[in-house]
Amino acid sequence: MWYSKAMPSRNVIKFYDTDSYYHIYNRGVNRRRIFIDEHDYKYFLMLLQRYLGKNTNVDDRKRRYPNYNGEVDLIAFCLMPNHFHLMIAQNDSIKAMESFMRSLVTSYTKYFNKRHRRIGHLFQGPYKASKITNEPYLLHISRYIHLNPKEYKSWPYSSWPYYTRGWMVDWVKQHKVFELFEGGDYEKFVEDYKPEKEVLDALYKLIANSK
Repeated sequence: MWYSKAMPSRNVIKFYDTDSYYHIYNRGVNRRRIFIDEHDYKYFLMLLQRYLGKNTNVDDRKRRYPNYNGEVDLIAFCLMPNHFHLMIAQNDSIKAMESFMRSLVTSYTKYFNKRHRRIGHLFQGPYKASKITNEPYLLHISRYIHLNPKEYKSWPYSSWPYYTRGWMVDWVKQHKVFELFEGGDYEKFVEDYKPEKEVLDALYKLIANSK
């Protein structure tokens, strides 16, 4: 199982464990935007559905896209103008999460470069994956992800509505958080952390600007 005393890494993970949870994140090269408009956000969400939904999708030539349903579960997500956060559960295959992320990032980069008439890398190096090592940390990461937008309750490109408004799709597995939450008030759980997160964000910004 995914319980461990090891501290999570904030760097690129070189290997992944089965039955484990990870916080995955990446930003645009030189902190540039990776989502310019609504169409970009929706295309990224479509890719999540393509690779993690139960239905198999095909391209214009009837070739099947890779599908990782059952091997990789998406627990929570948030797409921001210049970065994204995903909470992922890797189930059986050790290579599944790595293959899924390669498919996702490669497909989105190709789309973005073609649509916006650019070339080169879109993301700032390989994605980062921090292993989630216990239940309290998993719950904390879920609310950290949802609190990324300042107006997080109305931000349209996160899994917040799946946690608070009853939205359901087969490629978002929010029940894996609720199973650990034991019937508590998730919305209040997130709201209670907002002041602390704002202080930490201000501190990180101050440190970054002082370098």
